[in-house]
Amino acid sequence: MTLYYSLVFVLLVLEMSIFMLLIVPLPYTWRRKLFAFISDSPLVAKLQYGMKITFIFILILFIDSVNRVYRVQVELALAKQQGGAAGAAAIGGSERMEVQARKFYSQRNMYLCGFTLFLSLILNRTYVMILDTLRLEEKVKRYEGNASAKGNDSERLAQAGGPGEIGRLKNQLAQKDRDIETLKKQSEGLSREYGNLSDEFGKANADAIPKKDR
Repeated sequence: MTLYYSLVFVLLVLEMSIFMLLIVPLPYTWRRKLFAFISDSPLVAKLQYGMKITFIFILILFIDSVNRVYRVQVELALAKQQGGAAGAAAIGGSERMEVQARKFYSQRNMYLCGFTLFLSLILNRTYVMILDTLRLEEKVKRYEGNASAKGNDSERLAQAGGPGEIGRLKNQLAQKDRDIETLKKQSEGLSREYGNLSDEFGKANADAIPKKDR
């Protein structure tokens, strides 16, 4: 197994470990603190960004391994179509073993990359589902008047979605957009008021000029 496929295997084992950590039945307080840390940690945000780039390379390896499997299958089919004994001799002995070995390695690499990509999707979906469940539990405890539903972890959990610094920056950007919209509305209101006052002032001056002439 080459170095990059060895790294893919290590990543697959790491994903399996993370998945087991997510589904293990932890107490509610521990699970809330764990997800609050994941959603708020800058280090986790950087790791997630690096993992996204890594999965792009794994997808390229997966496409390459599928292409290699297809080429080996075509090679075997062409050898068999050459005819009876001649075809059997063409793919017999050591040459047959070499083709079968290439087929095995290509299929192994295809399954390795495929399972790694598939498990990454499952991990992301599992994380989102657990996060939604924790938020619902927080809302239920808040409606029941439970004091444990109020605090730093609850706020961090409620703001989770785009984890870490990315999530905070998105929230800040959304807040700034709302502030800008509010300022625009205030500016439009002030402009209308200024226009109304200008019209009233003009009318008052127009009425005052004839009175002075009299």
